[in-house]
Amino acid sequence: MRADRLVSLVLLLRQRGRLTANMLARELEVSTRTVLRDIEALSAAGVPVYAERGRHGGFALLPGFRTELTGLNQDEALALLTAGSGRGEQAFGLGSALASAMRKVVDALPEGHQATASDAAQRFLVEPETDLLSRRPITEEVPGTTMTEIRRSVLAGHKLRIHYAATDQAPQWRTVDPIGLVTVRDRGYLLATRSGADRTYRLSRVLAAEELPEAAQRPNAVDLDRVWRERCAQFLSADHIAVLVRVNPERREDLLNTVVAVRAAEPDTDGWLRLEVTFQDLRHAEWALWQLSTDAEALTPASLRTALHNRATTIATRYEATVLETAINELL
Repeated sequence: MRADRLVSLVLLLRQRGRLTANMLARELEVSTRTVLRDIEALSAAGVPVYAERGRHGGFALLPGFRTELTGLNQDEALALLTAGSGRGEQAFGLGSALASAMRKVVDALPEGHQATASDAAQRFLVEPETDLLSRRPITEEVPGTTMTEIRRSVLAGHKLRIHYAATDQAPQWRTVDPIGLVTVRDRGYLLATRSGADRTYRLSRVLAAEELPEAAQRPNAVDLDRVWRERCAQFLSADHIAVLVRVNPERREDLLNTVVAVRAAEPDTDGWLRLEVTFQDLRHAEWALWQLSTDAEALTPASLRTALHNRATTIATRYEATVLETAINELL
């Protein structure tokens, strides 16, 4: 609808400042001619939008212009209510704030749309606590006071002191320069640097945190998605074990839930899948593939095949006497 587009146009100018007609057209997914017509309509309605000519020109609002243009249509409200209905609402300790925001979203709707949006949102379920196999996700909780200190430090750009329990190490206090927070599959991470070196901390292992008054040593702007990809690549280049495995397609997700990463995947000749995956170490790989029983086969490395063979042999030997005894009793 044109009214929604006009609101979006004003919000874009208010949030981003000066934008050209081409930029606005790309954002709104319309033609530049439509943008120019919309600019004229806004001016006629009294919105103080003006044009600056020249190489760095464009359209902008007069400084300080504010107006209430945040009315939501039904689909926009539904999108927000649905996003807020998943278990991600607890990310970074913002669950109560999100619940409050959702109430405000509903309250901001026209009276006739409030019940409709709320009822519609009940028809969508995002990331339930169990899947079809009745497996509950691993939920990692961080104390509210600790998460608050971490979040404040990240947003304020201050140094952060954390009491961190690394794997197989006694907890230690560390002072870091926070970059950002990431949540993946209900696991939260703090991206930071320490003495200039990249560091990634699991939030569930932060026992306590304290925001410091000193400014953090970090760039003013950050592409967190790029930083996370780089950290992932760095993590995968560590001393992990690469495994080539064949798996029944019906157990693919079970396998993927245990691996560190998937490097390649392709169909095999018999309808199974052939995947190149990464595990933490040999012991991790052996445990994960043993859970899949006959629905998976490790092709490489040889050390993993040997480990699985030895485990199967041990189990078979342990139960062999019972099988023979049962067979003899049935004959008698």
